[in-house]
Amino acid sequence: MTSFRRSRLAALAVSTGLALAGCGGGAAAGDGAHTDHSAGAPAVVEGPEDSYAGVDLVDPYQRPSFTLTDTAGQPYDFAAATTGVPTLLFFGYTNCPDICPTTMADVTVALRGLAPELAEQVQVVFVTTDPAFDTPEVLGAYLDQFDADLPVGYVGLTGDQAAVDQAQLAAGVPLAEDAGRLHSSLLLLYGADDLAHVAFDAGNTSRDIAADLELVAGT
Repeated sequence: MTSFRRSRLAALAVSTGLALAGCGGGAAAGDGAHTDHSAGAPAVVEGPEDSYAGVDLVDPYQRPSFTLTDTAGQPYDFAAATTGVPTLLFFGYTNCPDICPTTMADVTVALRGLAPELAEQVQVVFVTTDPAFDTPEVLGAYLDQFDADLPVGYVGLTGDQAAVDQAQLAAGVPLAEDAGRLHSSLLLLYGADDLAHVAFDAGNTSRDIAADLELVAGT
């Protein structure tokens, strides 16, 4: 599993695509004020002004629109449910040996360290890249390991492969490969403006996530 440090992101940003490695990856190049990525083109990641502890997104990611199935077996319209709400979105799978549990643990530690009134504003959404295995029941049991003591439970989403693929394209991350085992490592943070100006990858820590949540959710 390759871990991309922020110092290497400028080099990544000049490429037109990215390789999915191990259990994670990054993003690709683009420009503009902000972009709807539903056509399938990932956006550029870079941190030229270093406004955030995480990865500054030159081209902010627009909050995507997709509907999948939650851990209660009910339809979950991501855009309708999270619009205007500070939201962390991650794509992974429950049998992942490294980046997925590490990312979710970092999110949990970050939220535990926030003031309760701030933590309860944040929605965390985990979308499986392995829908053949990750049923609503499996996802629910997995996320229970992380959110049990938090004011707001995590949302786990699954669906058929076509719907999961469309969700990834809408979010602007590359499609997972190898039955979901090779997937993006980006954790996207959307603010009340429904744009993600910052994301996190395997090189970031729980402290980075907490610091940027205070910036994004605290405003």
